[in-house]
Amino acid sequence: MAEHADQDDPDRSPAPPGAHRLNIKRRHGFLGIVRDIGYVSFGKYGQYVVTIVTVPLIARVLGAHGLGLLAIGMSAYFIGSLLVDLGITSYLAARVHDAGLGDDRLAHINQLRGDYLAIRTSTLGVLGIALLLSYALGAPVHLEMILLGLFAGGFWSVSEDWLLIGQGRFGASTAYQAVGRIGYLVLLVAVLPRVPNAQVAVLCLLVSSIPTVLLTWWDSLRTFGLPSRPRDVRTVLRTGAPVFTSRLLVTTYGQGAAAVYSGVLDAVSLGLYSAGDRLVRAIQSTLDPIGFALLPRMARKSADDNFWRHALQALAACVCTATVAAAAVWLAAPMLIHLVFGKDFTAAIDLLRVETFVLPATAITSFVTTAVLPVRQDTTGVLIGAVLGTCVAATALAIAFRTHSVWTLVYGTVIVEFTVAAWYLLRIRTLIRRERVTPAPDPAIVLMREDGGT
Repeated sequence: MAEHADQDDPDRSPAPPGAHRLNIKRRHGFLGIVRDIGYVSFGKYGQYVVTIVTVPLIARVLGAHGLGLLAIGMSAYFIGSLLVDLGITSYLAARVHDAGLGDDRLAHINQLRGDYLAIRTSTLGVLGIALLLSYALGAPVHLEMILLGLFAGGFWSVSEDWLLIGQGRFGASTAYQAVGRIGYLVLLVAVLPRVPNAQVAVLCLLVSSIPTVLLTWWDSLRTFGLPSRPRDVRTVLRTGAPVFTSRLLVTTYGQGAAAVYSGVLDAVSLGLYSAGDRLVRAIQSTLDPIGFALLPRMARKSADDNFWRHALQALAACVCTATVAAAAVWLAAPMLIHLVFGKDFTAAIDLLRVETFVLPATAITSFVTTAVLPVRQDTTGVLIGAVLGTCVAATALAIAFRTHSVWTLVYGTVIVEFTVAAWYLLRIRTLIRRERVTPAPDPAIVLMREDGGT
């Protein structure tokens, strides 16, 4: 159930209609952290709960070729989401708790909402027009899958879930996203067996996201009122440019790899790769919520002397958990592939075993880019890491043009993830040393600088 302000803060006097709930009291103990991680795990990555039903269904209905086409569409889905939200939701969520704004906090948040909405709707409109033109002109199926995935992912990103994360209201976020995930499951089970087509699977995902988007907007309107008229769009774009560039580069060699490699590998090879990749990404995503759950807490304590000690402890816990998960998946690979995808995907077992080695590396990257660098407003570090990963991925793609082998994609993915993880460990070390000499700036000061203040 969604969390209500009156329940969270019973001592607060009744607020007038439309008043914002920015002074929500939270439990900051260990149990509260575990609770929030659980909420985010089911909410933001709830698709992996319904995966238990949907992936076996999709694999058996579409086969390796159809699953390869769907992999292209789903890869484009992540890219489309990034194109619309610019990949800066964590950075914007961290601003919700900027204490230095005082009484101007509501006005600032609504202005930020208005500027961000203008950017997102404009980009989504362009993606929608491109999709309609592809159908009108009869584009190749690979291109149609890419454009459909781009639009579906972009539509999801017009939600106001970043505000819920910024407020630490993970219960509400979970409830709203659960509606969409359950809807996706129902649509897929009811429609796909009757119309066995990869595009239908992506359309089910698109339709199921409509209730979630509407619910997050209903919540934001009830909490903050209407967004302000766009005025500082350039400021948001300037802040988001390095983050967007880095996230786009990361997505093209990560979750969007299948779309990039679709011009090099055939659909069957992509289907086999997708079988192992889905399992690895599902496990990876159970670790990602740790960073999301800790983000508002770390933002509130960004000036604490123990900030880096707590951050490194959490990072170590993520890596240890990922290492255990990688070992377990390596041992259980034959059983997982046969159970989830069927005997037709036996060739994916070895691919899965190699890709499991990325889990410790992705755990490092995810936590640092989700919970540490957004709090420190370090967009440069994210951009450099993405550029390094892209250079390695580009080399692997160039080799794939010659080999046309799916193994090039798998080994390239592993090397890329470890290269990027090594960079972020080095970046953390650099920031720690720098702050020993010059204390980290208060988030409010950083924000004022970005907005042109003094």
